[in-house]
Amino acid sequence: MATSTRSKTSACMTLEAEYAADLMKANPVSIRENATIQETAALLTDKGFSAAPVIDEAGRPIGVVSRSDIIVHDREKVEYMAPVPEFYEEAELSARVGASTRTGFQVVSVDRTCVADIMTPIVFSVTPETPARKVVQEMLDLKVHRVFVVDKAGVLVGVISASDILQQLK
Repeated sequence: MATSTRSKTSACMTLEAEYAADLMKANPVSIRENATIQETAALLTDKGFSAAPVIDEAGRPIGVVSRSDIIVHDREKVEYMAPVPEFYEEAELSARVGASTRTGFQVVSVDRTCVADIMTPIVFSVTPETPARKVVQEMLDLKVHRVFVVDKAGVLVGVISASDILQQLK
């Protein structure tokens, strides 16, 4: 039989924020639509983010890119290395450039795919004046972990994550 650990005298938590502007983190880190996958992976890793908004030249959000998007792209990308020409046989390379010179080099294939090609092209956004309760309800209804806050021109001015909402509960 399960017992409840909640006491009958415990108070309910309330959301202290009134508007989206009270919940949001202003000036969020974003990624331009023509950034490479490598730049995006580095940014997400360095900042410790799981995802970030993708913006166009005017600063309007056009999608979201996540670590998962990058992983899916890498798994789906099939890349075949060109066969090594006969004249580059191991013994010949050693004789021509010396064993010590060639050991520090490796061939790297740089992925030139842009973020716009792998991002999720859907943006869920609210205005700074949107009531906080409505923001929470929309996030629950849409089953998303973050929404973007845009100004009247549609320019990204903030982001609200589930964590931001939890921090406002008192």
